[in-house]
Amino acid sequence: MVAPLKVGIAGLGTVGAEVVRLIENEGKALSARAGRSVRVVAVTARSQAKKRSLDLRGIAWVKDPVALATSEDIDCFVELMGGAGEPALSAVEAALKSGKSVVTANKALIAKHGIRLAQAAEKHGGALNFEAAVGAAIPVIKTLREGLAATGINRVYGILNGTCNYILTRMEQEGLSFAECLKDAQRLGYAEANPSFDVDGHDTAQKLAILASLAFGTKVAQSAVYVEGISSISPEDLRAASDLGYRVKLLGVAVKTAKGIEQRVHPTMVPKSSSIAQVMGVTNAVTIDGEGIPPITLVGPGAGGAATASAVVADIADVARGVRVNPFGRPVERLRATEKAPMERHEGGYYIRLMARDLAGTAATIATHLAEQKISIESIVQRHANGADVGKSAGKGSQVPVLLITYATHEDAVYRALAAVQRDKVISGRPQVIRIEKN
Repeated sequence: MVAPLKVGIAGLGTVGAEVVRLIENEGKALSARAGRSVRVVAVTARSQAKKRSLDLRGIAWVKDPVALATSEDIDCFVELMGGAGEPALSAVEAALKSGKSVVTANKALIAKHGIRLAQAAEKHGGALNFEAAVGAAIPVIKTLREGLAATGINRVYGILNGTCNYILTRMEQEGLSFAECLKDAQRLGYAEANPSFDVDGHDTAQKLAILASLAFGTKVAQSAVYVEGISSISPEDLRAASDLGYRVKLLGVAVKTAKGIEQRVHPTMVPKSSSIAQVMGVTNAVTIDGEGIPPITLVGPGAGGAATASAVVADIADVARGVRVNPFGRPVERLRATEKAPMERHEGGYYIRLMARDLAGTAATIATHLAEQKISIESIVQRHANGADVGKSAGKGSQVPVLLITYATHEDAVYRALAAVQRDKVISGRPQVIRIEKN
Protein backbone atom coordinates (compact mmCIF):
# COMPACT_ATOMS: atom_id res chain seq x y z
CA MET A 1 0.00 0.00 0.00
CA VAL A 2 1.27 3.49 -0.88
CA ALA A 3 1.86 5.67 2.17
CA PRO A 4 -0.35 8.75 2.56
CA LEU A 5 0.94 12.13 1.43
CA LYS A 6 1.47 14.05 4.64
CA VAL A 7 0.69 17.75 4.27
CA GLY A 8 1.65 20.72 6.43
CA ILE A 9 -0.28 23.96 5.96
CA ALA A 10 1.03 27.41 6.88
CA GLY A 11 -1.81 29.92 7.08
CA LEU A 12 -5.35 29.23 8.24
CA GLY A 13 -7.21 32.20 6.84
CA THR A 14 -10.12 31.90 4.43
CA VAL A 15 -8.18 29.80 1.93
CA GLY A 16 -6.19 27.71 4.40
CA ALA A 17 -9.27 26.76 6.38
CA GLU A 18 -11.09 25.81 3.20
CA VAL A 19 -8.17 23.61 2.10
CA VAL A 20 -8.35 21.69 5.38
CA ARG A 21 -12.10 21.21 4.95
CA LEU A 22 -11.81 20.19 1.30
CA ILE A 23 -9.17 17.54 1.99
CA GLU A 24 -11.30 16.17 4.83
CA ASN A 25 -14.61 16.21 2.94
CA GLU A 26 -13.26 14.94 -0.40
CA GLY A 27 -10.72 12.53 1.02
CA LYS A 28 -12.03 9.39 -0.69
CA ALA A 29 -12.38 11.01 -4.12
CA LEU A 30 -8.98 12.64 -3.76
CA SER A 31 -7.38 9.33 -2.82
CA ALA A 32 -8.98 7.61 -5.81
CA ARG A 33 -7.73 10.24 -8.22
CA ALA A 34 -4.24 10.63 -6.76
CA GLY A 35 -3.59 6.94 -6.13
CA ARG A 36 -2.84 7.56 -2.46
CA SER A 37 -4.54 9.26 0.45
CA VAL A 38 -3.79 12.83 1.45
CA ARG A 39 -3.65 13.82 5.13
CA VAL A 40 -3.15 17.17 6.82
CA VAL A 41 -0.82 16.31 9.70
CA ALA A 42 0.39 19.73 10.87
CA VAL A 43 -0.55 23.40 10.62
CA THR A 44 0.69 26.81 11.67
CA ALA A 45 -0.82 30.29 11.76
CA ARG A 46 -0.30 33.62 13.49
CA SER A 47 -2.61 32.75 16.39
CA GLN A 48 -3.43 29.34 17.81
CA ALA A 49 -6.02 30.89 20.11
CA LYS A 50 -8.14 32.32 17.29
CA LYS A 51 -11.54 30.65 17.00
CA ARG A 52 -11.93 28.75 13.74
CA SER A 53 -14.76 26.56 12.51
CA LEU A 54 -12.31 23.72 11.97
CA ASP A 55 -11.79 20.41 13.66
CA LEU A 56 -8.01 20.32 14.16
CA ARG A 57 -7.98 17.38 16.54
CA GLY A 58 -5.22 14.99 15.61
CA ILE A 59 -3.38 17.70 13.66
CA ALA A 60 -0.14 18.99 15.18
CA TRP A 61 0.29 22.72 15.79
CA VAL A 62 3.75 24.09 14.94
CA LYS A 63 4.64 27.60 16.10
CA ASP A 64 7.22 28.44 13.43
CA PRO A 65 6.48 28.20 9.67
CA VAL A 66 10.12 27.36 8.87
CA ALA A 67 10.08 24.57 11.44
CA LEU A 68 6.94 23.19 9.81
CA ALA A 69 8.47 23.53 6.35
CA THR A 70 11.49 21.42 7.33
CA SER A 71 9.69 18.95 9.57
CA GLU A 72 10.37 15.29 8.85
CA ASP A 73 6.69 14.64 9.59
CA ILE A 74 5.49 16.21 6.31
CA ASP A 75 6.04 15.48 2.62
CA CYS A 76 4.37 18.57 1.15
CA PHE A 77 4.44 22.14 2.49
CA VAL A 78 1.44 24.34 1.61
CA GLU A 79 2.12 28.06 1.96
CA LEU A 80 -1.01 30.21 2.33
CA MET A 81 0.36 33.04 4.48
CA GLY A 82 0.78 35.49 1.62
CA GLY A 83 3.24 38.29 0.97
CA ALA A 84 6.45 38.45 -1.04
CA GLY A 85 8.66 38.61 2.05
CA GLU A 86 8.88 36.89 5.39
CA PRO A 87 7.96 34.45 6.71
CA ALA A 88 6.66 33.03 3.42
CA LEU A 89 9.94 33.30 1.52
CA SER A 90 12.12 31.63 4.15
CA ALA A 91 9.57 28.89 4.78
CA VAL A 92 9.08 28.00 1.11
CA GLU A 93 12.78 28.09 0.38
CA ALA A 94 13.55 25.92 3.42
CA ALA A 95 10.96 23.35 2.34
CA LEU A 96 12.36 23.16 -1.18
CA LYS A 97 15.96 22.91 0.02
CA SER A 98 14.96 20.02 2.27
CA GLY A 99 13.62 18.19 -0.81
CA LYS A 100 9.94 18.69 -0.06
CA SER A 101 7.31 19.73 -2.56
CA VAL A 102 5.61 23.09 -2.13
CA VAL A 103 2.14 24.30 -3.09
CA THR A 104 1.35 27.99 -2.80
CA ALA A 105 -1.32 30.49 -3.83
CA ASN A 106 1.08 33.39 -3.29
CA LYS A 107 1.28 35.45 -6.49
CA ALA A 108 3.45 38.13 -4.87
CA LEU A 109 6.04 35.56 -3.81
CA ILE A 110 6.14 33.87 -7.23
CA ALA A 111 6.27 37.18 -9.11
CA LYS A 112 9.20 38.43 -7.04
CA HIS A 113 11.14 35.28 -6.14
CA GLY A 114 9.78 32.66 -8.54
CA ILE A 115 13.07 32.08 -10.37
CA ARG A 116 15.03 31.68 -7.15
CA LEU A 117 12.47 29.22 -5.81
CA ALA A 118 12.25 27.30 -9.10
CA GLN A 119 16.04 26.83 -9.00
CA ALA A 120 15.74 25.34 -5.52
CA ALA A 121 12.95 23.01 -6.64
CA GLU A 122 14.95 21.82 -9.64
CA LYS A 123 18.12 21.29 -7.60
CA HIS A 124 16.52 19.37 -4.72
CA GLY A 125 13.84 17.41 -6.60
CA GLY A 126 10.61 18.76 -5.14
CA ALA A 127 7.66 20.22 -7.00
CA LEU A 128 6.78 23.92 -6.89
CA ASN A 129 3.10 24.28 -7.78
CA PHE A 130 1.25 27.61 -7.85
CA GLU A 131 -1.93 27.17 -9.91
CA ALA A 132 -3.96 29.21 -7.41
CA ALA A 133 -1.64 32.22 -7.76
CA VAL A 134 -3.32 33.30 -11.02
CA GLY A 135 -7.04 33.07 -11.64
CA ALA A 136 -7.81 30.87 -8.61
CA ALA A 137 -9.95 28.01 -9.98
CA ILE A 138 -9.13 28.79 -13.64
CA PRO A 139 -6.48 26.18 -14.66
CA VAL A 140 -4.42 28.63 -16.72
CA ILE A 141 -1.02 27.70 -15.25
CA LYS A 142 -1.40 24.04 -16.14
CA THR A 143 -2.85 24.93 -19.54
CA LEU A 144 0.18 27.03 -20.49
CA ARG A 145 2.80 24.83 -18.83
CA GLU A 146 1.51 21.41 -19.81
CA GLY A 147 -1.60 21.46 -21.98
CA LEU A 148 -0.02 23.72 -24.61
CA ALA A 149 3.57 22.52 -24.24
CA ALA A 150 3.77 21.79 -27.98
CA THR A 151 2.09 25.04 -29.05
CA GLY A 152 3.88 28.30 -29.75
CA ILE A 153 2.13 31.13 -27.92
CA ASN A 154 1.72 34.50 -29.63
CA ARG A 155 -0.34 36.34 -27.05
CA VAL A 156 -1.92 35.80 -23.65
CA TYR A 157 -4.25 38.36 -22.18
CA GLY A 158 -7.04 38.52 -19.71
CA ILE A 159 -9.13 39.97 -16.92
CA LEU A 160 -7.04 39.05 -13.90
CA ASN A 161 -8.56 41.21 -11.16
CA GLY A 162 -12.18 40.74 -10.10
CA THR A 163 -12.34 44.02 -8.18
CA CYS A 164 -11.59 46.08 -11.29
CA ASN A 165 -13.94 44.05 -13.45
CA TYR A 166 -16.73 44.49 -10.89
CA ILE A 167 -16.20 48.26 -10.80
CA LEU A 168 -16.14 48.63 -14.59
CA THR A 169 -19.24 46.41 -14.92
CA ARG A 170 -21.20 48.51 -12.44
CA MET A 171 -20.04 51.76 -14.06
CA GLU A 172 -21.16 50.54 -17.47
CA GLN A 173 -24.49 49.04 -16.44
CA GLU A 174 -25.60 51.73 -13.98
CA GLY A 175 -23.81 54.86 -15.20
CA LEU A 176 -22.06 55.31 -11.84
CA SER A 177 -18.75 57.06 -11.29
CA PHE A 178 -15.53 55.23 -10.44
CA ALA A 179 -15.62 56.64 -6.89
CA GLU A 180 -19.22 55.46 -6.31
CA CYS A 181 -18.50 51.94 -7.55
CA LEU A 182 -15.27 51.68 -5.57
CA LYS A 183 -17.07 52.63 -2.37
CA ASP A 184 -19.70 49.97 -3.01
CA ALA A 185 -17.02 47.37 -3.82
CA GLN A 186 -15.39 48.12 -0.47
CA ARG A 187 -18.72 47.77 1.33
CA LEU A 188 -19.28 44.36 -0.28
CA GLY A 189 -15.77 43.17 0.50
CA TYR A 190 -14.59 43.05 -3.13
CA ALA A 191 -12.09 45.87 -2.54
CA GLU A 192 -9.73 46.51 0.36
CA ALA A 193 -9.86 49.62 2.55
CA ASN A 194 -6.73 50.70 0.62
CA PRO A 195 -7.68 49.56 -2.89
CA SER A 196 -4.69 50.93 -4.78
CA PHE A 197 -3.00 47.53 -5.28
CA ASP A 198 -6.06 46.38 -7.23
CA VAL A 199 -7.35 49.51 -8.98
CA ASP A 200 -3.89 50.80 -9.93
CA GLY A 201 -3.17 47.53 -11.75
CA HIS A 202 -0.38 46.06 -9.60
CA ASP A 203 -2.25 42.86 -8.71
CA THR A 204 -2.84 42.23 -12.41
CA ALA A 205 0.83 42.99 -13.17
CA GLN A 206 2.07 40.31 -10.78
CA LYS A 207 -0.21 37.72 -12.35
CA LEU A 208 0.70 38.79 -15.89
CA ALA A 209 4.42 38.47 -15.16
CA ILE A 210 3.84 34.85 -14.15
CA LEU A 211 1.75 34.08 -17.25
CA ALA A 212 4.31 35.73 -19.56
CA SER A 213 7.07 33.52 -18.17
CA LEU A 214 5.03 30.39 -18.79
CA ALA A 215 3.91 31.51 -22.25
CA PHE A 216 7.21 32.82 -23.63
CA GLY A 217 10.01 31.24 -21.60
CA THR A 218 11.09 34.48 -19.95
CA LYS A 219 12.22 35.07 -16.39
CA VAL A 220 9.42 36.37 -14.19
CA ALA A 221 9.89 40.13 -13.92
CA GLN A 222 7.10 42.34 -12.64
CA SER A 223 9.40 45.31 -13.31
CA ALA A 224 9.08 44.52 -17.04
CA VAL A 225 5.31 45.19 -16.99
CA TYR A 226 3.88 48.59 -17.95
CA VAL A 227 1.09 49.36 -15.47
CA GLU A 228 -1.87 51.73 -15.65
CA GLY A 229 -5.02 51.55 -13.50
CA ILE A 230 -8.70 52.31 -14.00
CA SER A 231 -9.26 55.44 -11.89
CA SER A 232 -9.23 57.70 -14.96
CA ILE A 233 -12.12 55.86 -16.63
CA SER A 234 -15.40 57.80 -16.66
CA PRO A 235 -19.00 56.81 -17.41
CA GLU A 236 -18.66 58.92 -20.57
CA ASP A 237 -15.89 56.62 -21.81
CA LEU A 238 -17.99 53.54 -21.15
CA ARG A 239 -21.01 55.00 -22.95
CA ALA A 240 -18.84 55.99 -25.90
CA ALA A 241 -17.25 52.54 -26.01
CA SER A 242 -20.68 50.93 -26.10
CA ASP A 243 -21.86 53.23 -28.89
CA LEU A 244 -18.76 52.37 -30.91
CA GLY A 245 -19.13 48.61 -30.41
CA TYR A 246 -16.62 48.14 -27.59
CA ARG A 247 -16.48 47.44 -23.87
CA VAL A 248 -13.77 48.64 -21.46
CA LYS A 249 -11.84 46.07 -19.40
CA LEU A 250 -8.67 46.23 -17.34
CA LEU A 251 -6.51 43.75 -19.23
CA GLY A 252 -3.13 42.23 -18.63
CA VAL A 253 -1.58 41.60 -22.05
CA ALA A 254 1.65 39.78 -22.90
CA VAL A 255 2.41 39.56 -26.60
CA LYS A 256 5.33 38.43 -28.73
CA THR A 257 6.53 41.17 -31.08
CA ALA A 258 9.43 41.53 -33.48
CA LYS A 259 11.23 43.56 -30.80
CA GLY A 260 10.62 41.22 -27.87
CA ILE A 261 7.91 40.42 -25.35
CA GLU A 262 5.57 43.33 -24.60
CA GLN A 263 3.90 43.12 -21.17
CA ARG A 264 1.29 45.70 -20.23
CA VAL A 265 -1.63 46.31 -17.88
CA HIS A 266 -4.11 49.07 -18.70
CA PRO A 267 -7.76 49.84 -19.41
CA THR A 268 -8.53 48.42 -22.82
CA MET A 269 -11.37 48.58 -25.30
CA VAL A 270 -12.32 45.16 -26.59
CA PRO A 271 -14.95 44.41 -29.26
CA LYS A 272 -18.30 43.46 -27.77
CA SER A 273 -18.24 40.38 -29.99
CA SER A 274 -15.14 39.00 -28.24
CA SER A 275 -15.37 36.30 -25.59
CA ILE A 276 -13.58 38.40 -23.02
CA ALA A 277 -16.05 41.27 -23.42
CA GLN A 278 -18.80 39.02 -22.10
CA VAL A 279 -17.04 38.48 -18.76
CA MET A 280 -18.75 40.65 -16.16
CA GLY A 281 -18.68 41.21 -12.41
CA VAL A 282 -15.94 39.64 -10.28
CA THR A 283 -15.27 36.86 -12.80
CA ASN A 284 -11.81 36.44 -14.36
CA ALA A 285 -10.89 35.26 -17.85
CA VAL A 286 -7.73 34.50 -19.80
CA THR A 287 -7.42 34.18 -23.59
CA ILE A 288 -4.48 32.35 -25.16
CA ASP A 289 -3.58 32.84 -28.82
CA GLY A 290 -1.44 29.96 -30.05
CA GLU A 291 0.05 28.87 -33.33
CA GLY A 292 -2.31 26.80 -35.44
CA ILE A 293 -5.24 26.80 -32.99
CA PRO A 294 -8.19 29.14 -32.46
CA PRO A 295 -7.96 31.36 -29.37
CA ILE A 296 -8.71 29.55 -26.12
CA THR A 297 -10.59 31.47 -23.41
CA LEU A 298 -10.73 30.18 -19.85
CA VAL A 299 -13.38 31.77 -17.63
CA GLY A 300 -14.13 31.33 -13.94
CA PRO A 301 -13.95 32.69 -10.40
CA GLY A 302 -10.63 34.43 -9.90
CA ALA A 303 -10.78 34.73 -6.12
CA GLY A 304 -12.60 33.47 -3.04
CA GLY A 305 -11.85 30.78 -0.50
CA ALA A 306 -13.56 27.88 -2.23
CA ALA A 307 -12.23 28.64 -5.71
CA THR A 308 -8.66 29.20 -4.52
CA ALA A 309 -8.73 26.13 -2.27
CA SER A 310 -9.89 24.02 -5.22
CA ALA A 311 -6.76 24.97 -7.17
CA VAL A 312 -4.52 24.42 -4.14
CA VAL A 313 -5.89 20.92 -3.54
CA ALA A 314 -5.53 20.09 -7.25
CA ASP A 315 -1.83 21.00 -6.95
CA ILE A 316 -1.53 18.82 -3.84
CA ALA A 317 -3.11 15.95 -5.82
CA ASP A 318 -0.39 16.32 -8.46
CA VAL A 319 2.25 16.05 -5.74
CA ALA A 320 0.53 12.92 -4.44
CA ARG A 321 0.58 11.43 -7.95
CA GLY A 322 4.32 12.04 -8.19
CA VAL A 323 3.98 14.64 -10.95
CA ARG A 324 7.12 16.79 -11.23
CA VAL A 325 7.42 19.45 -13.91
CA ASN A 326 9.64 22.48 -14.25
CA PRO A 327 7.76 25.25 -12.38
CA PHE A 328 7.85 27.61 -15.38
CA GLY A 329 7.65 24.94 -18.06
CA ARG A 330 11.36 25.03 -18.87
CA PRO A 331 14.55 24.61 -16.84
CA VAL A 332 15.45 27.90 -15.18
CA GLU A 333 18.74 28.05 -17.09
CA ARG A 334 16.74 28.19 -20.35
CA LEU A 335 14.51 31.10 -19.30
CA ARG A 336 15.44 34.36 -21.01
CA ALA A 337 15.75 37.73 -19.31
CA THR A 338 13.17 40.30 -20.37
CA GLU A 339 13.06 44.07 -20.17
CA LYS A 340 10.24 46.56 -19.99
CA ALA A 341 9.07 47.37 -23.52
CA PRO A 342 8.69 51.14 -24.06
CA MET A 343 5.02 51.85 -24.61
CA GLU A 344 5.99 54.47 -27.18
CA ARG A 345 6.68 51.54 -29.51
CA HIS A 346 3.28 49.93 -28.91
CA GLU A 347 1.26 49.58 -32.09
CA GLY A 348 -2.51 49.33 -32.15
CA GLY A 349 -5.77 51.19 -32.40
CA TYR A 350 -6.72 53.97 -29.98
CA TYR A 351 -9.83 55.58 -28.58
CA ILE A 352 -9.31 59.31 -27.96
CA ARG A 353 -11.75 61.62 -26.18
CA LEU A 354 -11.10 65.35 -26.44
CA MET A 355 -12.96 68.30 -24.98
CA ALA A 356 -12.77 70.55 -28.04
CA ARG A 357 -13.41 74.29 -27.95
CA ASP A 358 -16.46 75.06 -30.08
CA LEU A 359 -14.68 77.40 -32.47
CA ALA A 360 -14.44 77.51 -36.23
CA GLY A 361 -11.47 75.46 -37.43
CA THR A 362 -11.16 73.26 -34.33
CA ALA A 363 -12.00 70.03 -36.14
CA ALA A 364 -9.63 70.92 -38.97
CA THR A 365 -6.80 71.64 -36.54
CA ILE A 366 -7.27 68.28 -34.82
CA ALA A 367 -7.42 66.44 -38.16
CA THR A 368 -4.31 68.23 -39.44
CA HIS A 369 -2.16 67.25 -36.46
CA LEU A 370 -3.31 63.63 -36.66
CA ALA A 371 -2.51 63.57 -40.38
CA GLU A 372 0.96 65.00 -39.70
CA GLN A 373 1.68 61.90 -37.62
CA LYS A 374 0.19 59.65 -40.32
CA ILE A 375 -2.68 58.63 -38.03
CA SER A 376 -5.77 57.40 -39.88
CA ILE A 377 -9.18 57.76 -38.30
CA GLU A 378 -11.57 54.80 -38.38
CA SER A 379 -14.47 56.77 -36.88
CA ILE A 380 -15.19 60.16 -35.35
CA VAL A 381 -18.12 61.29 -33.22
CA GLN A 382 -18.72 64.95 -32.29
CA ARG A 383 -21.29 65.38 -29.58
CA HIS A 384 -23.45 68.31 -28.50
CA ALA A 385 -26.35 67.94 -26.17
CA ASN A 386 -28.53 68.80 -29.18
CA GLY A 387 -26.54 66.67 -31.62
CA ALA A 388 -25.01 69.56 -33.60
CA ASP A 389 -21.53 69.40 -35.10
CA VAL A 390 -18.46 71.14 -33.73
CA GLY A 391 -18.53 74.83 -34.61
CA LYS A 392 -22.33 74.99 -34.84
CA SER A 393 -24.96 76.24 -32.42
CA ALA A 394 -23.41 75.21 -29.12
CA GLY A 395 -22.31 78.71 -28.31
CA LYS A 396 -18.93 80.28 -29.00
CA GLY A 397 -16.31 79.14 -26.52
CA SER A 398 -18.28 76.17 -25.23
CA GLN A 399 -16.71 72.70 -25.06
CA VAL A 400 -17.72 69.76 -27.19
CA PRO A 401 -16.72 66.10 -26.68
CA VAL A 402 -14.95 64.71 -29.75
CA LEU A 403 -14.49 60.93 -29.85
CA LEU A 404 -11.98 59.33 -32.21
CA ILE A 405 -11.14 55.72 -33.05
CA THR A 406 -7.85 55.33 -34.91
CA TYR A 407 -6.58 52.59 -37.13
CA ALA A 408 -3.39 50.87 -35.95
CA THR A 409 -0.66 53.37 -35.23
CA HIS A 410 2.24 53.87 -32.84
CA GLU A 411 1.69 55.27 -29.37
CA ASP A 412 4.37 57.93 -29.68
CA ALA A 413 2.62 59.25 -32.82
CA VAL A 414 -0.67 59.56 -30.89
CA TYR A 415 0.91 61.55 -28.09
CA ARG A 416 2.90 63.77 -30.47
CA ALA A 417 -0.31 64.63 -32.29
CA LEU A 418 -2.18 65.35 -29.06
CA ALA A 419 0.65 67.51 -27.76
CA ALA A 420 0.43 69.61 -30.93
CA VAL A 421 -3.35 69.91 -30.54
CA GLN A 422 -2.89 71.11 -26.95
CA ARG A 423 -0.29 73.68 -28.01
CA ASP A 424 -2.82 75.15 -30.44
CA LYS A 425 -5.26 75.55 -27.52
CA VAL A 426 -8.21 74.08 -29.37
CA ILE A 427 -8.95 71.60 -26.59
CA SER A 428 -9.22 71.93 -22.83
CA GLY A 429 -8.12 69.52 -20.16
CA ARG A 430 -6.18 66.32 -20.65
CA PRO A 431 -7.12 64.04 -23.56
CA GLN A 432 -8.40 60.60 -22.60
CA VAL A 433 -6.61 57.80 -24.44
CA ILE A 434 -7.59 54.13 -24.22
CA ARG A 435 -5.85 51.40 -26.17
CA ILE A 436 -7.88 48.95 -28.27
CA GLU A 437 -7.20 45.22 -28.29
CA LYS A 438 -8.64 43.43 -31.30
CA ASN A 439 -9.75 39.78 -31.28
